[in-house]
Amino acid sequence: MRISPKMILTTTAVVALAACSTEAPKAAVDEGSADAMMDSAATAEPGTIVDVAIGNEDFSTLVAAVTAADLGATLSGDGPFTVFAPTNEAFGKVDPATLTALLTPAKKADLTALLTYHVVAGKLKAADVVKAIADGGGTATLTTVQGGMLKATLDGDSVILEDAAGGKSTVILTDVEASNGVIHAIDTVVMPG
Repeated sequence: MRISPKMILTTTAVVALAACSTEAPKAAVDEGSADAMMDSAATAEPGTIVDVAIGNEDFSTLVAAVTAADLGATLSGDGPFTVFAPTNEAFGKVDPATLTALLTPAKKADLTALLTYHVVAGKLKAADVVKAIADGGGTATLTTVQGGMLKATLDGDSVILEDAAGGKSTVILTDVEASNGVIHAIDTVVMPG
C-alpha cells in the first residue's frame, strides 16, 4: 500500500498537546555527534525532514531506507511530522541480514511499515512529549502513521519509547527543527510488532 501525504495527515494522533513549561529531557549523546546534528539544523530556514536527514551523516542508513521505501516525497510534504529517527548506530543493532532484506524491492511494504512506525502526525517537541507523559500519569501513547502505538515514558531525564514487541529505545537528541516538523534521534530501531 502506498502512503500518501493525505493519508499521513488524516492519521489520528492520540496525543493532543499544548505548549508547556516542563523542562525537556537532556540528550545523552557524543558531543561531536550532537554538534553535527545541530549544525545540520542550525540554518536560518531549515529544510524538510528529508533534507535535514540527508545533510547529516548520522542518518545515512535512514536516508537509504526512506529512499528504498519511496517515502522521500511523503516526508518532504507539508506535514507537520514528528520523526523518531534511528541513527546509523541504531540501525547497526538490527540483524544485518534482516536489514539487507528490508532494503530489497520484495520487502518494500515491510520497510514502509517499519519506517512509518517511526513517524507521528503533528509536531511534538520534546517538552510536548514530556508533558503528555506527565499528563498520562507516567505514560503517553503515541499513534504512529503506520497505525501502531508507541508507549513513551521517562527514565530520569530520558524519554524512552517502547514498541509493540516490548523493545525499548532512548531518545538521544531532541528538537532538530525541519520546515515540516521535528526530528528526535533515537538509539534503537522500534519495531511495529
